[in-house]
Amino acid sequence: MTRLRFALLNAAHDGANTRRNFRREIDADLVEFDAVAGDLPDHTEFDGVVVTGSRSSVYWDEAWIPALVDYVAEAAEAGCPVLGVCYGHQVLAEALGGRVAGMDGFEIGYNEIRQTRDDPLFEGIDESFTAFTTHGDEVVELPPSATLLAENDRGVHAFRDGHCWGVQFHPEYDAETARDVTDGKRDQIGDARVDAVLESITPEAYDAACEAKALFENFTAYAERLASDEAEPAAADD
Repeated sequence: MTRLRFALLNAAHDGANTRRNFRREIDADLVEFDAVAGDLPDHTEFDGVVVTGSRSSVYWDEAWIPALVDYVAEAAEAGCPVLGVCYGHQVLAEALGGRVAGMDGFEIGYNEIRQTRDDPLFEGIDESFTAFTTHGDEVVELPPSATLLAENDRGVHAFRDGHCWGVQFHPEYDAETARDVTDGKRDQIGDARVDAVLESITPEAYDAACEAKALFENFTAYAERLASDEAEPAAADD
């Protein structure tokens, strides 16, 4: 089979770390779009769509945000597999009829997350696993047809709706990104908390969090199976 082709909708305002991380973790040809600049595909003919994190909130009054939400809804309606990460998870929830709101506080650092049910996205990942989180918004209402897949005491951390998945945590982060993002939160959460989180970004913590990276391979394998299944009837007609 030919190599998979995914649309990478980069919602980061300074997208270099984001680009590096997703290109390292996803074994597919990534066609990148700068979502913040309003750059979105004009079709949904991809094997998958991946929506990245962002420092924005989905409820902000910025023109690029509803356009991104609408495109994700269109891709989902077309049956394209979608993976939303952190902000992308929230965009996907809004696109499919869920609701996002600001949290009481801010979750940041390496945290434990619990799976609530089995799903192919989490194959090979322990029922309780470690991942880096950094968010002040959360999905407060799942889309009507979505299934909760993972959570912790701070709320929803993964859901599935058809061929679409959202994960609130950041499986793509390397330790450098975790440190950069944390250091950038000083005005938001204060020096003391930032310094404490920075101390917790150890090689051991990062190694533990690497388990969650398997979801990228699982998503790609799912997209490959779906593309193969869709190609078989066409081959039979020849």
